[in-house]
Formats: sequence, structure tokens, C-alpha cells
Amino acid sequence: MSATDNAHTGSTTTATRGNKPLGNAAKAARGDDGRAGNRDAGRKPTTTILVTAILAIVALYFLVPVYWVVINATKSTEDLFGTNGFWFGENFQLWENVKAVFAANGGIFPRWGLNSLLYSGVGSVLATYFSVAAGYALAKYRFRGRKLVYGLVLGGVLVPGTAVALPLFFVFSSIGITNTYWAVLIPSLVSPFGLFLASIYAGAAVPDELLEAGRIDGVGELGLFHRLALPQLTPAIVTILLFQFVAIWNNYMLPLVMLADEKLYPITLGLDNWRAQTDRLPEFYQLTTGGALLSVIPLAILILVLQRFWRGGLTEGSVKG
Repeated sequence: MSATDNAHTGSTTTATRGNKPLGNAAKAARGDDGRAGNRDAGRKPTTTILVTAILAIVALYFLVPVYWVVINATKSTEDLFGTNGFWFGENFQLWENVKAVFAANGGIFPRWGLNSLLYSGVGSVLATYFSVAAGYALAKYRFRGRKLVYGLVLGGVLVPGTAVALPLFFVFSSIGITNTYWAVLIPSLVSPFGLFLASIYAGAAVPDELLEAGRIDGVGELGLFHRLALPQLTPAIVTILLFQFVAIWNNYMLPLVMLADEKLYPITLGLDNWRAQTDRLPEFYQLTTGGALLSVIPLAILILVLQRFWRGGLTEGSVKG
């Protein structure tokens, strides 16, 4: 066979191989449009179903108690025990129950609500500011003892609040501020978890080049924090604020230890005080249920208002300038 024939045979073989149908792996690599490297980014249907089922179960876990409270807040005391707990009773009296809640004990419930707003509002705002400032300092400054401070912060995250309630009572009792607003407000200003979260986020979201550019322009260190760093930390700020607000709003152990005056109670301690009277006064069951419904409304409003900041934070850095 001549060289020409060999060349022709080789070309034919190459063409035949080139026209050979592609395997599954090659098709996946090339994509539907034939371009190499364009891969399908979808996930398996079984994975989608499993994840959706888990999320549905978690959603039910959190929503069923809220549903129960909403339904039973519309019932009379008789219907509360004589009908299904997950459906309405014979008489719909939500408005009457709400009026009874506000009128009980000489109208003490609005005072409890204002106390909770004071403790949670002031405590969460100041705790968030302190946490973000300290976290920013830990992330962006190098100083002696930094690792020790960071270790103490992590230790504070691991210590539950109930473990320090009694020692705090003895300290505050010795300086004479128990049974005052300060006894609940001062411990609420400290958030080890918020500090830890802020330090992690500041280390990733605030570039050192931005701070150096600010220093070159003559901006002071406080100006760098307030004018340059804080806008970059908005998602972390919102997260810490919400976590701290909810934690203070739901706090029960600290007010129980610190407060003796009913007028200083937050909603959680006041509702428990009503619940304790249900053994001799069954109508307090309905007051407790109606009060529980009213107590979740501020939290729901806060979440709805702040959620847009999370959506904005998720897209930060997605477009490179």
C-alpha cells in the first residue's frame, strides 16, 4: 500500500472517529448547545424532594405552636377545654379576649409590653453597636492579647445565660440595683455571640485596602468605622440586632431572679405569673393564651421589616465593579 493510500486510510479513520457518537460524559461536558465546559447545574430530583421535606418539617415545627395560639385565643374558657385545640370553638370571641387581657389586673399588660420593648429595644440596639465595634476591632487590628480576648469571647458564647443569672444577682444586690430596670438592661448589653459573628463578618466583608484608602484621605479611626465599615456590615448588624432582640424579649430567668415588683415585669414573666393562677382561677388560661398571641406580634413585625436587609446582603459582592 502506498503512502497516499495510508494517508487516505488515516484520514478516513480520523473522520470516522470524529463522527462517532459522543458518550454521556462528553455530552455533559459539551452541554446541549455543543460548547465545551457548559455543564448542567441542576440537582437530582431526589435531593430536591429530600431538602423540601426537611424544610417543610422544620416549618411545621415552628408554625404549629403559633397556629395553636391563634386558634385558641379566639375561644372562651369553656371552648378551650371542650373543643379540638386545632380548630375554632363554637363562639368566636377574639376581640373580647384581647379586651380582657388589657383590662386584667388593673391594665398591667400594656405596662409589661412597654417594659419588654424597653428591655429589648434599648438592650438590642446598644448590644449590637458594642458587638459590632468590638468585632471590627478584633478583626482589623493586631494588638497584644488579641487571641486571649478572642478565646474569652468564645468561652462567653458557650456559657448559657441561666448559669450567670444567680451570680449577677449577688453582684447587683451588693451595689443595690436589683428590682430596677438596670438589673435587666445591663446584662442585656453584652452579646458574646454577636461579637463573635461581627468579628467573622468584618474580617471577610471589610477589605483592608478600603481602610488604608480612608487613612490616606485623612479619615480617623472612628470615622473609618462609622463611615466605611458600618455600611459593609449591614447584614451582620441586622442579624445581631434581631437575635439579641428576640433573646431579650423571650428572656425569663434573668427577670425572674432580678425583679420583685410586678410593674417592672416583662411580658414573659407577667404571662407566667398569670399562668400560675390558673389552678384557682381558670379564666386566667384565656388571659395567658391571649397575652401569648399579643406577645408574638412585635417579633413578627420586626422580622418582616428587617428581612429586606438580609436579601440585600446576600447580593453584596455578586457584581464586580
